[in-house]
Amino acid sequence: MSSAWQIYSSRPWLKHYDPGVPHDIEVPDVPLYKLLDDSAAAYPDNVAFHFLGRDVKYREFHSSALRFASYLRSKNIGKGDRVALFLPNSPQFAIAYYGSLYAGATVTPVNPLYTARELRFQLEDSEARILVALDLFMDKVKEGLPKGVETVVWTGIQDYLPFLKAIGYRLKFKPPSTPQDARNVKFTKIISESRPLEEKAKVAPAEDLAALMYTGGTTGSPKGVMLTHRNIVANVLQIDAWWFRGKKGLTYIGLLPWFHIYGQTAVLHHAIYTASRIITYPRPDIEATMKDIAKFKADIFHGVPTAYVAIINHPKVKEFDLRSLKACISGAAPLPVAVLEAFEKLTGAKLREGYGLTETSPVTHINPIEGKYRPGSIGLPVPSTYVAVADITSNEFLPPGQTGEIVVSGPQVMMGYFKRPEENSLAFFEAYGRRWFRTGDMGYMDEDGYFYIVDRKKDLIKYKGYSVFPREVEEVLYKHPCVKEVAVVGKPDPEAGEIPKAFIALKPECKGKTTAEEIIEYSKKNLAPFKVPREVEFREELPKTAVGKVLRRVLREEMKR
Repeated sequence: MSSAWQIYSSRPWLKHYDPGVPHDIEVPDVPLYKLLDDSAAAYPDNVAFHFLGRDVKYREFHSSALRFASYLRSKNIGKGDRVALFLPNSPQFAIAYYGSLYAGATVTPVNPLYTARELRFQLEDSEARILVALDLFMDKVKEGLPKGVETVVWTGIQDYLPFLKAIGYRLKFKPPSTPQDARNVKFTKIISESRPLEEKAKVAPAEDLAALMYTGGTTGSPKGVMLTHRNIVANVLQIDAWWFRGKKGLTYIGLLPWFHIYGQTAVLHHAIYTASRIITYPRPDIEATMKDIAKFKADIFHGVPTAYVAIINHPKVKEFDLRSLKACISGAAPLPVAVLEAFEKLTGAKLREGYGLTETSPVTHINPIEGKYRPGSIGLPVPSTYVAVADITSNEFLPPGQTGEIVVSGPQVMMGYFKRPEENSLAFFEAYGRRWFRTGDMGYMDEDGYFYIVDRKKDLIKYKGYSVFPREVEEVLYKHPCVKEVAVVGKPDPEAGEIPKAFIALKPECKGKTTAEEIIEYSKKNLAPFKVPREVEFREELPKTAVGKVLRRVLREEMKR
């Protein structure tokens, strides 16, 4: 047994846990939907969602989810089937999510910013049979809907607004009338006409999938991450053990998108577990967020660094009392120390940086809430989690202070990638009696068990917390008739973290005729807004290896000079 493994196996980080944080948690053998069952039974009158002026209590949430499950069961949707959600944060998202779990199905949320092309890819790859979509996305659904989707369930923001607000919304946004035929049905019709499901699906928590989340994984090509009921339940309990430890009836700010695993686990599922209220926004609105923190005396705020930057620099920030906030977590990108200090001074809340991946449900590390925060560190591994630093060629574990690939083992680690056996063989390895997941991030552990990220092994670009996969953007740009070669890399940006920048070599007949603006406009028609290159630079040739592979690394280094 290596001396490095002896250090990691002793989990030196445990001695730096806040008082009361357990070293390990017991993960019950229960389905994810039990979180809602328990809260609805114990706190039926607690508000689950405050949505643009309307309160949805746990009693209504629970009943509606069971009604949606009953409808799915009538369509023979159950274990082994996928239900796709093409929705913003809303009561409908949560109802359809938990209704799908009650029926035994797996949920695959789709980014609402996706184009028709991107929507089609996920629906086809996940083999979704049902799509729940917002009426405002009708054009994209019509263009991107594959034949394998048997039914589209349509809903609109207006469906869960107070009466007068719903009228105003219809007048302002004029949502389209959704088709009603054999392949289309209204969400409101399902909820009003279906009876609650009486027999919930029997789930094997460690084997059956709760969610199929799409990510770039280890190579950058989109792939489905298979998260079991046990994976997500474990991570909810790990988060709860870090600070909450039994607290109920809190108020969360629901700014993080639920189609992303960070917002889904840390906000949606954990709030349900604690019978808490989520102030729910269908789209990010910083001024409304500040107003609601003050109005509802919000306790918890999970966000990305750009959200905290936006708050501390907002021209109206001094108009709102934000000091009700108790604990705030930042993830998805590095958190500048200056931002942390300014936000804590402004609110009095504890703002702590954490770390995780879609493949780990997502949280693996958080800085102590009450204990010592180390600037630049992603924090300590959460309970029941083993983390090590491995040599990328030999898999041998490296001693503290040495840089290698961060690898993780714990109950929150995914089952694997959907229909990607080769990717799975690359993503996992066995050592010292445990199954380890390669995060793709390079870092090190200090002597006290705090971890630090120093670089990315993969070329993933983090734009305002969103993941941008260069290869996908490049594949779209290669379809432009004037593009000969292209490489997309992340350019450091003080506000966004990184922006996608495209380096392009044009075909001879297009030189001097094609502009950067034209390339960007072309990208906007085929990519979600956050994936569109913000800058385009034309080159005669792109740097390559001896075998012709484009060197993104060289381009990144050139931008730093």
